[in-house]
Amino acid sequence: MPFPVQLPEEMQAQLDYQLAMDESRTNQQLAIQARTAKLDALRMAKDIVMENHRTAPSGTAITAGDITSIAADLEAFTAS
Repeated sequence: MPFPVQLPEEMQAQLDYQLAMDESRTNQQLAIQARTAKLDALRMAKDIVMENHRTAPSGTAITAGDITSIAADLEAFTAS
């Protein structure tokens, strides 16, 4: 069983810095992935609403609420 190695203070500081950088990078990547998923859900919701509008009675209007509502449903579904 190897003995625990005590790193010099400067090396330990470099290691801690690198670990913090790696964690920060991972958190940033996760945030980007979450934003990308949200944008994808919004695009898909827009396509769904546009397709549904084609078959809707004339005079009906598309609102931003229609799109965001479906996008929220898609996000909730994919997150579960």
